Amino acid sequence: MSLQEILNLRFLGNNLGAYLTCLGILLFGYAFKTLLSKLLSRLVFRFIRRKTEGVSESQFQALLIQPVSIVVFFVTVYLAFQVLDYPVHSSELTRNEPWPKVLLFRLYQLGIIFGLAWIALRVVDFLVLVFRRRAETNASRLNNQLIPFAKDLLKVLVLTMAFLVMLSRVFGVNVTALIGGLGIGGLAVAFAAKESLENLIASFTIFLDRPFAVGDLVEVGGVTGTVEKVGFRSTRLRTAEKSYVTVPNKSMIDKPLDNLSLRTARRVSFTLALSHATSSEQLRGIVQDAQRMIQANPLTTQDVQIKFSALTPAAKEVTVQYFVETTSYEEYLDVKEELNYRLVELVEQHKGSFASTGTTIVQLANPDPLRGLQSPEQSVL
Repeated sequence: MSLQEILNLRFLGNNLGAYLTCLGILLFGYAFKTLLSKLLSRLVFRFIRRKTEGVSESQFQALLIQPVSIVVFFVTVYLAFQVLDYPVHSSELTRNEPWPKVLLFRLYQLGIIFGLAWIALRVVDFLVLVFRRRAETNASRLNNQLIPFAKDLLKVLVLTMAFLVMLSRVFGVNVTALIGGLGIGGLAVAFAAKESLENLIASFTIFLDRPFAVGDLVEVGGVTGTVEKVGFRSTRLRTAEKSYVTVPNKSMIDKPLDNLSLRTARRVSFTLALSHATSSEQLRGIVQDAQRMIQANPLTTQDVQIKFSALTPAAKEVTVQYFVETTSYEEYLDVKEELNYRLVELVEQHKGSFASTGTTIVQLANPDPLRGLQSPEQSVL
C-alpha cells in the first residue's frame, strides 16, 4: 500500500491526511505559541516605547505573554479543526451545521473571548504601571489615590464587556433587548443594592471634592488612621495600632471628617504640677523662662500660653500650651520630648520641685486582746 493510499484511508468521515494535518497544526500552535507571543509583544512594544515612562520591555512581555499565547493557541485550534469534516446530527439540521462543529466553535469563541479579556486586563495593569512611574516623578497624592481606583474601574468595565460579548456571540442573546427589558427588575435590583450604589456614588464624590487623599491622616466616626486606599465601596485606613479599618465611602462624606494632615500646627497642652515647697519667686522664674525657652524653638509658634492656673491642696498647677508647626507626627514628638526635658531642667535650675502623686492613707488600729490597742499605721501610695 502506497503512502497516498494510507493518507486516503477514511475514519469517521475524514481521511488520515486530514487528521495528520489537524494534528500538525495543533502541535505547531502548542510548540510555538510562546515564541509567537514574544514576537507579537515585542512588535507592539516598539510602537509604544516612547510612552512607557521607563517600563522595560521585559515587564511588558511578562504581562502579555500568557494571555497572548492563549489566544494564539485557540486560533491554531480553530485553524486545525477547519480541515476536518463533521457528521450531521439531526438536532442541528436547522442550523445547517453539524453539532460537533457547533460545539467546538462555541468553545473556541469562549476561549477567544477569555483570552482577549485577559489581554485587556493585562493592558490595564501595564497602563497602571506606567502611570505609577509618572506619579513617582510628580509626587502627587491625587495620582496615588486615583490610579488604584481607575485600575479597579477599568477592570470592572472590561469584565462587563466580556460578559456581554459572551452572551451575544456565544449564546445568541440580544443584549440590547436584555438591557432594555430589565425595567422593573432593574429597579428592584437597584433598591436591593441601595447601599452599594450610595457607596459607589460617594467614591466619585470623594474624587471630585477631594476632602482627603491617600496618605492623609484622618479622623471619621471615631476612627483615626492613615488613608491607604479608596475603593468603589469603602476606604481603607491604617490605624496607629497598625490595624486595617474599612470605612464605607458613604460614611466618609456623611460624617464629620477631620483631615489631621492639613493642620498647620499640632497643639501641645498639659499641666505642670509643682510642689507647695516651690516659692512664688521660684514659680515666677520657672514660668517666665519656660515661656522664652518654648518661643525660642524654631518649630513652635509665638502663641505660647504658660500660666499659674490653679492652687490645689496637692500642688501648684501651671498650664502649658503651645503649637508645633509641623505635619509630621514623629517630628512633633521629637519637639515635644526636647521641650519636656528643658522644662525639667528649668525646674531644677530654679531649685523647684514637682508635686508628689502619692496619697497618704491612715489605717485605724485594730484592737488586739493580747497586745492591746496598736498605734495607727501610715502607708504612702
